[in-house]
Amino acid sequence: MNTHILKFVTLVAFLSIIGYGAYSYSTRNTTSGKSSLLNIENRKRQNDGGPEKLEPHPLSIEALRNGEYPGSDVTIEQELSDGSNYKRYIASYKSEGLKIYALLTVPNGQKPKSGWPVVIFNHGYIPPSQYVTTERYIAYTDAFSSKGYIVFRSDYRGHGNSEGEGNSYGSNGYTIDILNAVATMKKYSEADPKRIGMWGHSMGGYITLRAMVASKDIKAGVIWAGVVASYPDLLAKWRRGTGNPTPFPTTSSRGGWRTGLISEFGTPEENPEFWNSISANSYLADISGPLQLHHGTADHSVPHAFSETLEDQMKKAGKTVDLHIYPGDEHDIPNNFTVAMERSVAFFDKYVKSK
Repeated sequence: MNTHILKFVTLVAFLSIIGYGAYSYSTRNTTSGKSSLLNIENRKRQNDGGPEKLEPHPLSIEALRNGEYPGSDVTIEQELSDGSNYKRYIASYKSEGLKIYALLTVPNGQKPKSGWPVVIFNHGYIPPSQYVTTERYIAYTDAFSSKGYIVFRSDYRGHGNSEGEGNSYGSNGYTIDILNAVATMKKYSEADPKRIGMWGHSMGGYITLRAMVASKDIKAGVIWAGVVASYPDLLAKWRRGTGNPTPFPTTSSRGGWRTGLISEFGTPEENPEFWNSISANSYLADISGPLQLHHGTADHSVPHAFSETLEDQMKKAGKTVDLHIYPGDEHDIPNNFTVAMERSVAFFDKYVKSK
């Protein structure tokens, strides 16, 4: 073989080996990390032959905003014994095709021309298998029901007789159920669609905050002992039931969302864009109305620092916020229940009923 040809073939082979090695290293280096780029590629789709579009993660606030929440008509499933000055029912409505049950109370007397004001009532974490529509939060709902409000307390998916499966912090499912509850109340003949407020306790506070940055239909929110921290703070500073910082990730089945999200997207330090995208705190500039926050300093389930931080974030966003801290009180604010509830009713009277 000609010497020049032999040298040329050898050079080509050598360059091919180097190029393959560089490509192989680059591929390994790219796929071994937990960068957001990998997950972005997994969620890209073609836009009719045009530029690729990125689908928001299902847990993101953007995904909530992009969703459709038609709600449904209210179905009365069972009449319950009357309250002091209101009717009580077990009702149902639809959310993503699921039949969701709820406690519904309706004031007695002459309905206002525009309809009764509404409080969407978001309960805290209760093991779904133990949940019963007519149990717990009786004094809480009565405080609003007896003051001339329709109260609609959803049995989120998977709770009691509601269809579907629950997932508290790893899915938008419960918030979707509540956004459909809002839409259902807007259609309800007894309700005023323009006077809807939202109350939440603990996990229900988390749901309330997310709903209020996703929908403009909620005129004001009241949150007691709310899980209202950003996701990075939930990872670093909280584990349900302790109120104390917990290293992450956890392998607990109840905290499985932590492990799954970190495995897929990396830590907040590695991928702050993703973790901000799923945190309602990143969207407070768009919150639908004023917030009132209540928290006890002896809360061993949720740190009161979460409410204090949210107050600061709301003020920095130029939004109306009212924080009440109860020294020595616990997660349900039992020692100051009466005054906390009076403040809650007065807040809704100001920002919902009077509108």
